[in-house]
Amino acid sequence: ESRWPFLFGAIIVPSLIQVVILPFLPESPRYLLLEKHNRNKAEKAFQRFLGKDDVSYEIEEVLAESRAQRNTKLVSIVQLLRTRAVRWQIVTVVVTMGCYQLCGLNAV
Repeated sequence: ESRWPFLFGAIIVPSLIQVVILPFLPESPRYLLLEKHNRNKAEKAFQRFLGKDDVSYEIEEVLAESRAQRNTKLVSIVQLLRTRAVRWQIVTVVVTMGCYQLCGLNAV
């Protein structure tokens, strides 16, 4: 019973290792390209991850995916429930999640 502070203290070792290693990890190429708008750093990050010099295909693929996501239409929950094609799936998921909560599976 008196050893529980050591259990909390054991978490410090992995977290310190992560903090020390973090500055040496490269940033995500997608983040650099889409959020920071820095194509040169994104190319360098892709080259580092993939180990090849020509990463123009990967850059264009990320940009195309970003354009496709921007063109995606968002719908509200009410619109989803009104759509007959997805209504049954939504009801199934809601009932399943409700059963998980009520059966106590998470507590076990």
